[in-house]
Amino acid sequence: MRQFIPVAAPAIFVLLWSSAFIAAKFGLEHVEPLTFMASRFGLVTAIFVAIALITGARWPRSIRGVFDIAVVGFCLHAVYLSSIFIAIHSGMPSALVALITGLQPVLTAVASGLFLGEPPTRRQWLGCFVGFAGMVLVLSDRMSVDGVSLTGLGLSILALVSISVGTLYQKRYATEMNLITGSAIQCATAFLVTLTGAALFESMVLVPAPAFIGAYLWLSLVVSLGAYSLLMTLIKNGQATKVASLFYLVPPTAAVMAYLAFGEEISPVAGIGILVTTIGVALVVFPQRHRR
Repeated sequence: MRQFIPVAAPAIFVLLWSSAFIAAKFGLEHVEPLTFMASRFGLVTAIFVAIALITGARWPRSIRGVFDIAVVGFCLHAVYLSSIFIAIHSGMPSALVALITGLQPVLTAVASGLFLGEPPTRRQWLGCFVGFAGMVLVLSDRMSVDGVSLTGLGLSILALVSISVGTLYQKRYATEMNLITGSAIQCATAFLVTLTGAALFESMVLVPAPAFIGAYLWLSLVVSLGAYSLLMTLIKNGQATKVASLFYLVPPTAAVMAYLAFGEEISPVAGIGILVTTIGVALVVFPQRHRR
């Protein structure tokens, strides 16, 4: 059982993380993006704080510890997710957003070599580029320049940079954080940021439609609690490059989910792309066996 959990964790993470795009599509039809984010992070913060109080989880002992955890929360929660939601809500094609943010493994691989002393091997470099090529195949037939604005493009790039910086910062400065209290601090940071943004720029009106409630509960309880906890665990226990490579599987997995949920067709090119992406991720994630 102990051996099964590390093996299954990456696959579970990809499934949960990919499902967020499907849930977001349902929820954003009934609420503005920052309002959605603030309400979600408010609930998740309360849950993590309650768990911390019940279990007596260890809180950071220094201001610097709190600061480092908050920086990760700002990048991985507030900026990354809000940028994606706002970009899509403003009319940016979701395929283009996914393609831009899908550059994260390559960006993380390069930055890891520069800042963390984790230079990718030739095999991992090959996996990065094979995975990227497969992702381009998956999204190529859905790409369109219609409705692309400088604002949407800038937000997509901001999301790419923020998740890359957050992943590296977590690996460099916050690997010793307690998962429960650390998540509480990160979500509280994101809650304050998104609440401020919603108060300044949105109406903050929630429409209690069944689709919104379902998306809200799924994103708050399953994705925020489950997928993000897995992400923090994977970053703590594995090289940043290997963890980042899992994000290559998100666009093709989300495409399959969209087909099942909304009937969006998967073309033969996209099918080939899914296979190529899987091979690329395998080259990065699975260790190379050395001959004796």
